[in-house]
Amino acid sequence: MPAVTGAERELLLAAAVIVMAGGLLVVPLGLPGLWIMVAVLAAAAFLGEVAWWTVLALAGLAALAEIAEWVIVKRTSARYGASNKAFWGAILGGIVGMLIGAPIPVVGSLVAGVAGTFLGAAAVAWWESRRFGTAGRAAWGAVVGRGLAAAFKTAAGVAILVLGGAALVLR
Repeated sequence: MPAVTGAERELLLAAAVIVMAGGLLVVPLGLPGLWIMVAVLAAAAFLGEVAWWTVLALAGLAALAEIAEWVIVKRTSARYGASNKAFWGAILGGIVGMLIGAPIPVVGSLVAGVAGTFLGAAAVAWWESRRFGTAGRAAWGAVVGRGLAAAFKTAAGVAILVLGGAALVLR
């Protein structure tokens, strides 16, 4: 295999940063953008362009962001009166919604995921209480939690992009 020239190396590093930026853009859509960014950095580490400790640290940040997402949605939905079962209804509804909306480019998974979160929490909360007001409040709490969690995960993605991009470019 021929050696990579300096110009080709710079082009590959720029492409890696662009793919990482694309990963950041899909985080608010509920897609695994954080893990796309970590995978790019892992590939760069495999090629000797980034230190493995950088990849591990940023993978740890991505994992913490995933855990924080669950905690934020759980606490926010509980604050609005959702039970544990309604929380799981919101999670399942969000996943089903994202899968249904995935064929619609760009915003399909976002819109359908939010709608699924709302409907999943509302259905379970209504089943438990038989009150539309209680179900609506619980469902709204799940949607608010999902929005806050998406903002938190996006902030973590910005940190991964900045730190990982700097590790790639400043090497």
